Amino acid sequence: MSREAINVGVIGFGTVGVGAVQLLESNAEWIAQRVGSRVAVKTVVDIDWTRPREFTLRPDQRATKLEDVLDDPEIDIVIEAIGGVNPAKDVVAGALTRRKCVVTPNKELIAKHGGELLNIAAEAGVDLMFEGAVGGGIPIIRPLKESLAGDRIKRVVGIVNGTTNYILTAMTQEGRAFDDVLKDAQAHGYAEADPTADVEGFDAMYKIAILASIAYGSHIDVSRIYHEGITKISAADIRYARQLGYEIKLLAIGAKADDALDLRVHPAFVPAEHPLAAVNGVFNAIFVQGDPVGDLMFYGRGAGSGPTGSAVVGDVIDCARNINHGATGRVPCRCYRRLPIRPMSEVETCYYIRTRVKDQPGAIGKMATIFGKNDVSLTSVFQPMLEDDEVDESGLAEIVWITHKVREEKVQAALAALRRLEVVSEVSNMIRVEGQ
Repeated sequence: MSREAINVGVIGFGTVGVGAVQLLESNAEWIAQRVGSRVAVKTVVDIDWTRPREFTLRPDQRATKLEDVLDDPEIDIVIEAIGGVNPAKDVVAGALTRRKCVVTPNKELIAKHGGELLNIAAEAGVDLMFEGAVGGGIPIIRPLKESLAGDRIKRVVGIVNGTTNYILTAMTQEGRAFDDVLKDAQAHGYAEADPTADVEGFDAMYKIAILASIAYGSHIDVSRIYHEGITKISAADIRYARQLGYEIKLLAIGAKADDALDLRVHPAFVPAEHPLAAVNGVFNAIFVQGDPVGDLMFYGRGAGSGPTGSAVVGDVIDCARNINHGATGRVPCRCYRRLPIRPMSEVETCYYIRTRVKDQPGAIGKMATIFGKNDVSLTSVFQPMLEDDEVDESGLAEIVWITHKVREEKVQAALAALRRLEVVSEVSNMIRVEGQ
């Protein structure tokens, strides 16, 4: 039998908290029809009520103490919208042990402590949901847990960070340098004042850890995931990528090979005809290859008050329905094994390598010999033409190499040998090539 009202408490009233509350309040009648009960925001906790927000709460809804939500027996569902690990972990654990369902979009918390918190939820017989933790408003957690539960997921590849995708898109379309575009992204609110988590790949690392844990039923030690950001990408790399038929994207990659997982985050050359190559701006996309379902693509806005708030509210509705039907804890995340994560040195892919070389006879031959001695097979080598407004008075030539698929350790050994070669001035960059 449906209850008359299901009460929600919110902890944290920043961008996501505001988006979720605004949606719950403005669509209250529509949500009640879908749940069978009125879903009411009873209390919102925040430490600073002087900051201006886009949505105004009633005075009786505002609170400053965690206990006003955690210890209120009338609150059934808690939305954690603080972010980070501390005090978010204690907040979520405290709500679960009090037998309250919890909804959180906190990717760092779930990536690092999701297994522990899900066990607490299972013991308490309540729900812990986190659809908003990956992809903002894109439904991806629930499809992996439910819709694709009968499939073998072979590979998950995503553009899951809007900040870096915005920067790379602007660099590609406008020919601008990284530092210049980053300042513009910060001015428009697409990048934080401290953009490290985004541009160095931490944010995407947390998200692929969550996706892989669900896709492969494995506990993931997030500290073992290789991550590399976009700070070394230059306008030249982007120009050469396009000349070769690729776009550069920051990819979060998850795959299962034999009895190990291939989990990594790094910039990559993506073939122009691949669906991910057309994902631009602040949009996100997750490309899933399953058996027998085949290829699937999930696309949409990956962050922001509205999209992430939508995902949070979807989870709240799911929790409320489960409460009404006495079915909380019905679809838990089952991480039933601990698959090892393959070291980056063992990963096999293709590579783009940009070098600066003394413009003298025999230089390319000497470098090709180094590649051959390290079992790195080459598909192409070319010397890019300078743009009309470029002048190189250094006496150096830029040479670009593309390899066949090869183990990372062999490429790294070849690069180390190239740096010792007298004719090589610089190994300017190395970018992996995916989607071949």
